[in-house]
Amino acid sequence: MHKVLRKAAAILLVVAVVVFWIVPSVAHEGMWTFDNPPRKKLKEEFGFEPTQEWLDHIRLSSVRVGDGGSGSFVSPNGLIVTNHHVALGQIQKLSSREKNYVAEGFFARTQEEELKCPDLELNVLISMEDVTVRVLGAVTPTMSQKEALDARKAAIAQITKESTEKTGLRSDIVAFYQGSEFWLYRYKTYTEVRLVMAPEQAIAFYGGDADNFTYPRYDLDMTFFRAYEDGKPVSSRDYLKWNSAGASDGELVFVSGHPGSTNRLQTYAQTEYQRDFTYPIRIKGYQRSLALLKKYSALGPEQARQAAGQIFGIENGLKASSGEYEGLRDKNLMAEKFAEEKDLREKINANPEWKKAYGWAWDSVNTAIERSKSRFQQSTYRKIRGRLFGFASQLVQYATEIKKPNGERLSPYQDANLAGTKFRLFSRAPVYPEIEELQLADGLNEALEQLGPNDPWLKAVLGDKTPEITAKELIGGTKLADPELRKALFDGGEAAINASSDPMIFLAKKLNPMVQEARKWEETNVTAVTSSAGEAIGKARFAAYRNDNYPDATFTLRLSPGTVRGYPMNGTLAPFKTTLYGLYDRANSFKNMSGFALPKRFVDGESKLTLSTPLNFVSTCDIIGGNSGSPVVNRNGEFVGLVFDGNIESLPGRFLYTEEKNRAVSVHPAAMIECLRKLYDANSLADELEGVPAKKK
Repeated sequence: MHKVLRKAAAILLVVAVVVFWIVPSVAHEGMWTFDNPPRKKLKEEFGFEPTQEWLDHIRLSSVRVGDGGSGSFVSPNGLIVTNHHVALGQIQKLSSREKNYVAEGFFARTQEEELKCPDLELNVLISMEDVTVRVLGAVTPTMSQKEALDARKAAIAQITKESTEKTGLRSDIVAFYQGSEFWLYRYKTYTEVRLVMAPEQAIAFYGGDADNFTYPRYDLDMTFFRAYEDGKPVSSRDYLKWNSAGASDGELVFVSGHPGSTNRLQTYAQTEYQRDFTYPIRIKGYQRSLALLKKYSALGPEQARQAAGQIFGIENGLKASSGEYEGLRDKNLMAEKFAEEKDLREKINANPEWKKAYGWAWDSVNTAIERSKSRFQQSTYRKIRGRLFGFASQLVQYATEIKKPNGERLSPYQDANLAGTKFRLFSRAPVYPEIEELQLADGLNEALEQLGPNDPWLKAVLGDKTPEITAKELIGGTKLADPELRKALFDGGEAAINASSDPMIFLAKKLNPMVQEARKWEETNVTAVTSSAGEAIGKARFAAYRNDNYPDATFTLRLSPGTVRGYPMNGTLAPFKTTLYGLYDRANSFKNMSGFALPKRFVDGESKLTLSTPLNFVSTCDIIGGNSGSPVVNRNGEFVGLVFDGNIESLPGRFLYTEEKNRAVSVHPAAMIECLRKLYDANSLADELEGVPAKKK
């Protein structure tokens, strides 16, 4: 047994556990791809087997929100529902000093009043195709691991280019099961998206950071967009019919969304690396950034408005990462991960053919991890914060990459991906120079603390200046906040970049050789190794356990079944639902203190509401970040809820799902309709959701 496993065995008391890959998971667990839903488990446990027609309808009604979440079509007129916190970035970009839609809310009474989002991209999964043979077939036995990585990348670039040219659809290659499977996912993309309705953040994120990742919960975390094409609302043939009654206690439901990432299939050594290196540094970084932004926010109302979105994101990331980190420090969780790997490796080693083909892979992963440790400080702190340097870096990289053959370019600059890269690069969203300057200076100070003044990268950035002076000169001198200038530099290519006197462009050019060297080192010494080893481990799992389980999350569409159900909590029981009664009780219990104060319309409109209306509910559906905004659907494919969070107990679910306490927290459709009609004077929107025919004028 490898020394890492021996060390872990000496530390951990490995008890008898239910090993994930030995006993098939129950129907509640899993983020299943739509080509391989758990039909057998669903039929055995619930007497329900989804038809292909049902699966296709749910898939085509589901939406991936480019800002990092999920959503769904809920009317035939391109209407889309997602979470307020998923939409927050766009709402803030549409706001101004005069109109703060984050704080005040927004409702367009007519389609003419809907606000066009500056840079929101929505994707609908149109088709899936297994291209594993073609991608892995590009690798020959005589290739080195780096050559194999390059061959796979070239094959992926060629497949996506062909697909994009043939279909006009966004075409992504997705690696599953640690790179032992590759699928071509084709998406219909919408970039003309308009804001229809958003409530005040005070009710959408009721309870603030204190209540985040907790339950019972009382949030109206919803926002509505509309997708357009050629200036007209999209005719969405596939959409989820609204069921205001929602789901009952114990009912089978499904979440159809885009979970961002999980690490359930990584090796034990990789899990240890995250526990000992990645998470402690990430949490410290969040804490530092949060303190900086809160200090800036305290300068005044406009500064608070500018920083609100970033503060929300950092607080959310900090709480999620802290919960995941606690899971990694749980000896029982680590013991179960150890036992899973031990069982698999014993099966592989017991079969001479399997051992020869796959047995080497774990040691290769361990080698790559040790190499990563040697450059951990540099890869962590050699970074310049802020959107403006990000623009500069993209422009310089594009000028370099576009000269290469398509298959050798970095992914964002390959032919199939250029449209999306330009859409984001040319965004007209506002840039706040004061925040940019503060964050840039703070990041350089942190690098100085961690790397020391003699670090070559820092010397190249600072010269003989302080981080504060460097940041002031860079932010004060750059013109990259202007999207027209960015477009001109992009269109002008290398000649325009070389002729530019912009200090951000100059710095990006100066640092580019170091960036390229670091990337090449990482690819050769880490990525190439883990890619080859991951492929072997994935094949080992198939050999030992067959294709009876789901791959790790990859921000691609997944189906997660479960039941509506409360759970044991703090020595008592958490109910399966909360109500508007509870919302007002919580506000009164906290005497409307910050985070628990209700918006004025809720205070004034309490008597208008039926307070027994369900507000939030929980289910056993398996979710993670990226699932926010996912629809909850019933057997009939009807919309019965909107996922917006997981409970605190679910955070270690990145590594291991536990049905007893893992819960997805969702907004109940009845509360959405109740508030739209009685508080927001939004009967037209509620009618569209509930399918009420429009009144003749």
